[in-house]
Amino acid sequence: MPRNPRYDILFEPVRIGPVTALNRFYQTPHATGMGYLKPESGAKLRGIKAEGGWGVVCTEYCSIHPSSDDSPFGFLTLWDEDDIRALMPTVEAIHAYGSLAGVELWHGGSHANNRLTREPILAPSARPALIPQPGSARAMDKADIKAFRTWHRDAALRAKRAGFDIVYCYAGHDYLPFQFLSPRLNLRGDEYGGSLANRVRLLRELIEDTHEAVGDRCAVAVRLSVDELHGSRGITSQGEGREILAMLAELPDLWDVNVSGSLGNDSRSARFSDEGFQEEHVGFVKGLTTKPVVSVGRFTSPDSMVSQIRRGIQDFIGAARPSIADPFLPRKIDEGREDEIRECIGCNICRSANNEAVPLRCTQNPTIGEEWRRGWHPERIEEAASSSRVLVVGSGPAGLECALTLGRRGHRVMLAEAGRKLGGRINRESNLPGLASWVRVRDYRLHMIGKLPAIDLFPESRLSAEDILALEADHVVLATGSRWRRDGIGSLGEEAAELGAGAILTPDDVFAGAEISGPVLIYDDEHYAVGGALAEKLSKEGHQVHLATPAAMLSSWTVMTDEQFFIQKRLLELSVRPLISQRLTGAANGVAELACVYTGRIRRHEFGTLILVTGRVAEDSLYRDLTAMTGQWQAAGIRSVTRVGDCLAPSSIADAVHAGHRWAREFDRPPAEIAPRRERPIPA
Repeated sequence: MPRNPRYDILFEPVRIGPVTALNRFYQTPHATGMGYLKPESGAKLRGIKAEGGWGVVCTEYCSIHPSSDDSPFGFLTLWDEDDIRALMPTVEAIHAYGSLAGVELWHGGSHANNRLTREPILAPSARPALIPQPGSARAMDKADIKAFRTWHRDAALRAKRAGFDIVYCYAGHDYLPFQFLSPRLNLRGDEYGGSLANRVRLLRELIEDTHEAVGDRCAVAVRLSVDELHGSRGITSQGEGREILAMLAELPDLWDVNVSGSLGNDSRSARFSDEGFQEEHVGFVKGLTTKPVVSVGRFTSPDSMVSQIRRGIQDFIGAARPSIADPFLPRKIDEGREDEIRECIGCNICRSANNEAVPLRCTQNPTIGEEWRRGWHPERIEEAASSSRVLVVGSGPAGLECALTLGRRGHRVMLAEAGRKLGGRINRESNLPGLASWVRVRDYRLHMIGKLPAIDLFPESRLSAEDILALEADHVVLATGSRWRRDGIGSLGEEAAELGAGAILTPDDVFAGAEISGPVLIYDDEHYAVGGALAEKLSKEGHQVHLATPAAMLSSWTVMTDEQFFIQKRLLELSVRPLISQRLTGAANGVAELACVYTGRIRRHEFGTLILVTGRVAEDSLYRDLTAMTGQWQAAGIRSVTRVGDCLAPSSIADAVHAGHRWAREFDRPPAEIAPRRERPIPA
């Protein structure tokens, strides 16, 4: 289909200093969890972004010197000539589709703990490390500042030799150049501290040094956090953030602006922000500079993108998470297929990957991070050598993705769902406060399934083992999901609680409409989204809510998704009362016994309703029935019966989608063709 003319503005070329971007789609720097240890994986991932139509494709953060080491997390390096050779394939992969390649030069200062290199931590002023550890950062003297400028210049020259088109001066996210800018972190009394003009001095010098070194061929970009979100204690978009822009307005070739204070502020989840949420902080920038401006805001709507350009908020549409969820977002808009965009749901599972020091993953896009390792492409998939008739039982995230992928490969699919509405757990969890965008996982797949005539949907079709035998399928995939445990066993609780009479529910009961009487006690030993979201829901409905957990903080795993601070803050604002480091040992007749995980001391807590948000168990009774009838289903012509997703191993929606995709993509291929590859060190 032809492109909708109202989106033409998004495909205009934009000049950035000595280079020109093909269009206004700008994949801003974002972590992949791969870093310098997985250069082939990183190159393949960035190349697919370029193939998908992003006019600019940037790397993750790239260390300029061993004194900035973020191990064990995945970061790049430009320390020496070997690093040039390692990064050249990434540049070539990006250039293969006419996109510009950007590199984000990085020094973490007191935000880099140097676990691997064991170099002393550097900072504008002596202070404890920003990420808690026994060590502290030392104040940089004049020789250190001079050396830092040399390291940055040398890294910029290496970037130029590697072939990059855009070289960043990175003054955001509490890293070293930003630490010099911030009055919270820069307590110096010399010409690099005190007044704003002095605190800006180092960034000005970095921009000038970089221009002198590479500006004849490379554009020089500045990534600046214009608001720390620390109020008057720090830089604000109405105060010094605006003044810094005015001071340096015409020095770089491009401004990449965002909010900071932490990465969690910039990559705020959909639970705590809407599309375009940074506009209130960055909207002033274009009024102060003639240079192109890019910012982010989890943009997925082409109309929102056009609005950003026409209203003069930015010249490019910056994206990290939307480019992960759909690397082909620009191309789909260009080809009139905007209805096929796999919209980011803002769950921040992508952030969890980097925070756990593993390659990127995504709830919406199961192929991200698998481009080199498994040879997966987000838009292309190997057609089946011969078509099979596959029955998929269950329409949750694993079942929907499995059915869609099988249909794309040319198989004939029957998708049976016991309930009236397809979507499984997505339907339930997306109704919790802040999680409405999660329904996109269901809606995207149902929309794409609707385009494939070989997939037949059968809602309200609860199947028995005997029913399955009569359906003449070649293969059966069971994606029947999971149910919440009723015994109190969770991630940290290894023993079942002694549970007696009374209103003791699981989230399944709440989702099914069970009556709730207060006061409510929620016991969260899952530590992800559901416990905190249920507490928020019930508090807003007027209940007094206590949230107990054996962890040392509420929703503790959401540290990985950069949400924990925001979740606990919101719950405290709603007067949800936390009971931390408390393990449920028993409950009956409206009284729960909670034991301190450290001392074992018991406290008793009265409740009207107790809700157990602990572990989940696979809903695999149908699989067990079929296993007992193996001879019969084999005689009926069924060649395989397989469990996928939560039916096999309960986990996140992201893992369920990945499991469904993987089975459908690989089930009829020889093992030798689907074994994942590993990158191994090669001697220089």
